[in-house]
Amino acid sequence: MRNTRAFKEAVADTLADLARRGVTVRPGTVADTIERNICAVAAQLGIQERSAWRYFDPAGLAASIAQQRQAAEDSSAPGQVGRAPMPPVDNPELALILGGVPDALEESGGDLYSVIVNVAVNAWMAGHIHGEDGCTGCQDKRPTGTDWQARMAAITAMQPDIAKWFNREVWTAALNDTGYGVTRT
Repeated sequence: MRNTRAFKEAVADTLADLARRGVTVRPGTVADTIERNICAVAAQLGIQERSAWRYFDPAGLAASIAQQRQAAEDSSAPGQVGRAPMPPVDNPELALILGGVPDALEESGGDLYSVIVNVAVNAWMAGHIHGEDGCTGCQDKRPTGTDWQARMAAITAMQPDIAKWFNREVWTAALNDTGYGVTRT
């Protein structure tokens, strides 16, 4: 479906309409949304996907995306749309995760995917240990078990410089020291 002229035009038209509305959305996200919508219409109407294009309206999709974005912004504090709640700055586990990113990037040879997976797994483990997922099968399988206070005490005993990793400039400098950086193309 994605290689068809209709699909490419639908993505381009939707992105153009979003731009006119002042809304920026990643092209891949728009493409995924269009593909899901066309497949859903075809399945619901019992028609072929190529016939479902007659029901597609790029301006309507752009209006829907813009409305959803505006609703999210209206229901959130200014500047906090799409951001997870931040834990306290004195959280030692988060400091270790943040501090490990430059090292992981250097060790992986600049493989950003590998680094993101590493961060995601560590963040999941932090929540897992904290008991956010209610895992009872993990009791006594780690040196600190699922006791959050014991986990924090063990990390704090490693004496990480907690405040250091919450400083954007320090973190960026550490990232640049690895020889890698993030640039937008």
